[in-house]
Amino acid sequence: MSQRRAYQDGCAVAHALDIIGDRWAMPIMRELMLGPKRFTDLRAGLPGISANVLTQRLEELEAASILIRRRLPPPAASQIYELTDWGRESEILFQVLGRWACRSPTMEPGKPMSQVSVILSMRTMIDRSRIGAMDATIGFRFGEEEFRATFKDGDVLIDRGAAAGADAIISGDQNALVAVLYGGARYADMAGALSVEGDKALADRFATLFPLPPRAPSTVNAG
Repeated sequence: MSQRRAYQDGCAVAHALDIIGDRWAMPIMRELMLGPKRFTDLRAGLPGISANVLTQRLEELEAASILIRRRLPPPAASQIYELTDWGRESEILFQVLGRWACRSPTMEPGKPMSQVSVILSMRTMIDRSRIGAMDATIGFRFGEEEFRATFKDGDVLIDRGAAAGADAIISGDQNALVAVLYGGARYADMAGALSVEGDKALADRFATLFPLPPRAPSTVNAG
């Protein structure tokens, strides 16, 4: 890790910030949370990052044992990056930070989210008390990426997986789905950007499983 930014503090939280507190470190980890990616895939999911900064952050995260890089065998022969087991344990950090930040009085909705970010958001924000007796599968197609949500016994697993064969399949722009889940839009409002195949009632019910917590009060100009 860079000594330039080390806190020199014995607190474990300070140590965590030493290793993942630099700009872009956690978004890179987020993009790897559902599986390994190539350098070009990471840049596609993080359009605001430069190649030099991405290279530097990957080296730092590798040095911290958060991720590893390896080369796929022929014919692919591509170099990929993936989280270590310990690196994947950090998903709880994203969940806690995500739920906390959703209450920020200054968070602006509508900014673009990557495909992985949307899936992790669903894993974070879903209200399991609303699932009830749902026994169904929902597939998602975002570009060339496919994911699957499986509801059973009052719980849900949302991960990479084939969308084909699901009871309902939601396809299109992942940010249009965000507008439905969190912005109060309907699927019909997103026509052209989002489509639903199969059980439309199931898709409608799915959209009700993500209530946002109330915003924290703003203290700006509070008198």
